[in-house]
Amino acid sequence: MAGQQFQYDDSGNTFFYFLTSFVGLIVIPATYYLWPRDQNAEQLRLKSLRKVHGRCLWYRLRLMKSQQSIVPTLKKAALLFGWAVFLLLAYKVSKLDREYQEYNPYEVLNLDPGASLSEIKKQYRVLSLKFHPDKGGDESTFMRIAKAYAALTNEQSRQNWETYGNPDGPGATSFGIALPAWIVDQKNSMLVLLVYGLAFMVILPVVVGTWWYRSIRYSGDQILINTTQLFMHFMYKTPNMNMKRLAMVLTAAFEFDPRSNKDATIRPTDNIEVPQLIRELGNINVKKKEPPFCYPYSLKARVLVLAHLARMDVSEELDEDQRFVVRKSPALLQEMINVGCQLTMMANSRGGFHAPRLVTIENCMKLTQMIVQGLQESKSPLLQLPHFEEEHLRYCVSKKYKVRSLQDLVSLKDSDRRNMLRFLGEEKYDEVFAVLGSFPHITMDTKLQVLDDEDSNNITAGSIVTVTVTLTRKRMSEVFEKEQDSSTPCLTEDAATTEEAGDVSKTKTKVWQNKSKGAKKTAKSKKKKLTKKKATPAPAKTKQANGTVAGNEVVAAAAAATAATVTTVTAATVTATTTTTAVVKEEEDEVSDKGSESEEGEANKDSPSERDEDSDKQSDTEVDEMAGDDEEEWEALQQSIQRRERALLETKSKVTHPVYSIYFAEEKHEWWWLYIADRRDQTLVSMPYHVCTLKDTEEVELKFPAPSKTGNYQYSVILRSDSYLGLDQIKPLKLEVHEAKAMLDNHPQWDIPDTEEEDEEQEDSDGIEESEDDDEDND
Repeated sequence: MAGQQFQYDDSGNTFFYFLTSFVGLIVIPATYYLWPRDQNAEQLRLKSLRKVHGRCLWYRLRLMKSQQSIVPTLKKAALLFGWAVFLLLAYKVSKLDREYQEYNPYEVLNLDPGASLSEIKKQYRVLSLKFHPDKGGDESTFMRIAKAYAALTNEQSRQNWETYGNPDGPGATSFGIALPAWIVDQKNSMLVLLVYGLAFMVILPVVVGTWWYRSIRYSGDQILINTTQLFMHFMYKTPNMNMKRLAMVLTAAFEFDPRSNKDATIRPTDNIEVPQLIRELGNINVKKKEPPFCYPYSLKARVLVLAHLARMDVSEELDEDQRFVVRKSPALLQEMINVGCQLTMMANSRGGFHAPRLVTIENCMKLTQMIVQGLQESKSPLLQLPHFEEEHLRYCVSKKYKVRSLQDLVSLKDSDRRNMLRFLGEEKYDEVFAVLGSFPHITMDTKLQVLDDEDSNNITAGSIVTVTVTLTRKRMSEVFEKEQDSSTPCLTEDAATTEEAGDVSKTKTKVWQNKSKGAKKTAKSKKKKLTKKKATPAPAKTKQANGTVAGNEVVAAAAAATAATVTTVTAATVTATTTTTAVVKEEEDEVSDKGSESEEGEANKDSPSERDEDSDKQSDTEVDEMAGDDEEEWEALQQSIQRRERALLETKSKVTHPVYSIYFAEEKHEWWWLYIADRRDQTLVSMPYHVCTLKDTEEVELKFPAPSKTGNYQYSVILRSDSYLGLDQIKPLKLEVHEAKAMLDNHPQWDIPDTEEEDEEQEDSDGIEESEDDDEDND
């Protein structure tokens, strides 16, 4: 291109600017993301967890890892070296001379701006005598002086300088390349080509190919694609999968195969140690020849998982392999749940095959809890606590205490707990209840509605139902405190005796009432005879919720009292009966008087003006109630929209609360599954939502289509932990489905009467005639 020049940096100064910027772009972000976090903060966090989690396997491993790891030191050394290079380059750049400066002839001649013409000529003569080549001066310096003198004395040169910044006029545009000129030097051409070829034809393809090969083998959750296909095959083949079959499918995952995963290992000693564990465990379907369950890696992983659930001791070499298998298992079980949900959706939409049963998906959740806690399915949840062994459970399940769950243990009084756990010392007792106090206590509130509908509380056939579940997490220790505060104070011996006597009298009264049916019938028959003698009709008696008549309560009580005090027919019986009859007569007279007064009041209110006022007031209140309901629905809709937008934009941390797990080799946080199921049909109504961000309060929306047939349906909202046994919750959900509104084929706004169409046509014709008449008048 004309007027443009491309040139390399001969001096190499510009290359330092490029190199400084390049190193800074690498070092600054790397320091932000890779600089090791404060080790003191991690040590303080572990110290705060020591009281509760000190006996956990993951806690002990974390302490050992933090003391022995040199990775943070290496990271710091590499980052500090990068900063040293960056600062060195910055210092080098700051010392470079400014090569490209604005041209100023006054500075060349060593004159002040605005000097007169005589001063310029005088200074030029002085400098010419000093720097002229004939006088032994520098030729380039003399050329610069002559150029500056011409710029200040020649009119054309001065105009070019003022316009273009150069006495010679506009110059060619120069584009510099921030690479040194030796790169394109012919002497170094072979070296440069070798480096470029090695970088772009060997290193880059190998790196990209390795990354691509690894990425296509894994799913988004870092599970092997082959493992996902394996799970899908067996869940499709066995929709109803028990716990033993589920463990076999889990341990057949390709993550445990050394050919697919380099972290998995097969040791020569496995041929001796694995059969020994098989003999100790008993029947684990070793003779089953179905692949891949019969493969060595699958058999070894299954034995290690079952040994972990049985809390058996293994050798040091197998212990490392067991930790690897146990760490991988929760993520693999979550993948099995996802596969089960996908098959369920496919079966609901397409049909043609049986979806996995609800028990299969729930067994996956239970197996996750069992692996995290290292417990078998039949074991007591109390064994999750420290210092609890099998022989100690007999104290808990005795007839006196009947403690079989963690909730039962929480609900006991402190004195009973200490008496039941007397086999623990004071120190161990405090540790047990420090651990139990850290366990989660979840309250679950549900709200059923149909969003984006006129009547959000009316569920019609086929509508999309939204169940908003609010989860609130508290610690078990808070439940202890509340129960202790709400418990009744201890009574004295006399008060307790009096209360017991009162209770006995109440129970005896109930027994007497059951035995006094004949007395009740006698009293009722007498009452009927008395009412027949009345001249004025008695008002209708109101029915109570239990189905008895309110007017008979006094008679029943009197009859019960009579039956309680009299065992044979005596004069006292006659007296009590006459008294009862008198009481009944007085009460019926009062009721009849009140009934006549109410009838008179109603008759007085039947005037037209009062009826109009009442109807107006009633209509006004109805309008106000409807307006208030509409405003509430609108506000609720706006709040739900804002919640959805915030949920889309916000990213919450999955670090919630550390799980107390004695035998799990990795720190795990509390996560939950929330879903709706039809337990009668053993089917999923909504897909399980994995709640991974529950710290204090979390709101989850579960959506599902309402049944196509009208009627009442009984579902269950189920919350399951993925870490603890015995903390699952089931809440009933009643669904009343109504018939959907029929679609309107015609609407009054769409119907245009014939008279209106004729009127519009007549107006159009009149307008046309008027326009023609106007045209004739203009002509």
